Amino acid sequence: MATIEGTFKDSSDLRIAIVVARFNDLISNKLLSGCIDCLSRHGIDISETSDQLDVTWVPGAFELPIISQALARKGQYEVVITLGAVIRGDTPHFDVVASEASKGIAAVSRETGVPIIFGVLTTDTMQQALERAGIKNNLGWNYALQALEMGSLMKALK
Repeated sequence: MATIEGTFKDSSDLRIAIVVARFNDLISNKLLSGCIDCLSRHGIDISETSDQLDVTWVPGAFELPIISQALARKGQYEVVITLGAVIRGDTPHFDVVASEASKGIAAVSRETGVPIIFGVLTTDTMQQALERAGIKNNLGWNYALQALEMGSLMKALK
């Protein structure tokens, strides 16, 4: 029986793209900071001249799938991380954006074969989002770990 798993140890050859939603940037900037910190501590070159990491900004979570798709289709990245926050309000807008962002990101991953990490917080309140983006725990770190694991797992499957 073969056991195939991703690791976090040797990330020196992974190319990663991060797509960040600007809407609710108080949250998405914190997620990005946690994500980059984790990637850096696991050997990803995050310098301005790095060819391992690219960060792209989009207006909001609804736009994450189309840009993730464009980046995945380029064939330059082993994994794409999406970051953003959709916070419930008084209208159904939350349900539409959260649903379409999640479905779109999943579809892009299946269609391209490139793992797309869903790092979009979907919370009822700003306080909940802040807690998940750094007050209690920065989930950006977790999304980076998922990316490292999936990137190495995809390489192991080749």
